Amino acid sequence: MKRTLAEIVLVLALAGAAAFGWLNMQSGKAASGQLIEAQVDAEVANEQLAATEKEVAEAEDALDALREEMEALKGKALELDAVKAALGNGPVLSDLEAAYKKDKVALGVDRQLGLGALRMLVKGSQDPAAVEAYTQALETASKAMQAVNLDSHKKAVCAAQIGLAAAGQKVEISAECGGQAAVAQAASGHAAPAAPAGHGAPAAGKAPAAAHAAPHWEYAGAMGPERWGTQFPTCGKGKEQSPLNIKGPFVKQRVSLAPDYKPGQLKILNNGHTIQVNVPSGSKLRLDGKPYELLQFHFHRPSEEQLDGKPMAMVVHFVHKSAEGKLAVLGVLLKEGNENPGIKALWAHAPAVETPEVEPADVMFNPANLLPREYDFFGYEGSLTTPPCTEGVSFFILKSTVNISKEQVMSFPFKMNARPVQPLNGRTIITG
Repeated sequence: MKRTLAEIVLVLALAGAAAFGWLNMQSGKAASGQLIEAQVDAEVANEQLAATEKEVAEAEDALDALREEMEALKGKALELDAVKAALGNGPVLSDLEAAYKKDKVALGVDRQLGLGALRMLVKGSQDPAAVEAYTQALETASKAMQAVNLDSHKKAVCAAQIGLAAAGQKVEISAECGGQAAVAQAASGHAAPAAPAGHGAPAAGKAPAAAHAAPHWEYAGAMGPERWGTQFPTCGKGKEQSPLNIKGPFVKQRVSLAPDYKPGQLKILNNGHTIQVNVPSGSKLRLDGKPYELLQFHFHRPSEEQLDGKPMAMVVHFVHKSAEGKLAVLGVLLKEGNENPGIKALWAHAPAVETPEVEPADVMFNPANLLPREYDFFGYEGSLTTPPCTEGVSFFILKSTVNISKEQVMSFPFKMNARPVQPLNGRTIITG
């Protein structure tokens, strides 16, 4: 009996030992498998770490290259600042323009573009008159390219297109300009067709399609004011657009408005949308003592602004810019009545058809000749009244009108060049 019990105990012990051994073996296999998996994961992690280190090294190399390019660009920027500082007071540009006019020789395409580029360099791309001159020079060059070999003016035309694009103008760059097109379009933030530069801008879209000129706009027809927004979004979606129907209630506000205009050489043009006079430096509008340089003035028929729903025969808009680039427009309503001597002097030299700026020899004109005696006004925040309809323009419409004869109105080359009045959209019209 005792022997039997001993055998049973021995068998159980052997079975327990066998089970314990089997369990240990299984645990060992599991541990071995986990170890292998851990080794594989470690190898993958090492590969990923190596790849990341390589990417970091490449990024550091690229960053070093960018730093080198930035240093080079800083040098170029300093050179450009030095040139702009040297030309910033304007006499060089004035002397060059005078020299061209003195020779009385029609400027070639390259010289027109060069003069336009110098204007932009001296006055800045935010100066409507400078951009207008450059745009007009580009249009002239584009027309000339129909009659001559493209290669003869390609460099100058490409430079003009790229310069306008870099200045923020919506200009489509010719395919012939190569990879520079993408750079300029990226810098300007778009690749859409060009927009005229500003209030009373030169005609756009009249150049041949092959030259990729600006989109056409007009005051009637397929690209009339109701369609401007299709090409110039602000014209359609802007909330502070001009002109306005000026009617109460008004908010009384004390603003000192003091035109200080000087006589200067007459520079007049027909830009396809209006008669415009470009004004030499020196004439200013002071708003609460702050000076705004008079850039140009131009005409609309009938007046774009209305008083209680009624337009005047015409209006003259004087466009000014502050040192910070803020635009201010002084509007003088022209009422049909007696002949206006100032208008008579301008109409005597105003081109009947679209043409570049003309400068009649020894003809001086003072913009003050078109102002009334009193400067009480209606004021509001608005926009350019021509594409691209840029907002942020302060308008001051004088309450006192100036006479213009019926014959002088009829002699204006445009039967109608006024944008319809725009929604007030909650704006305040001040009176002072």
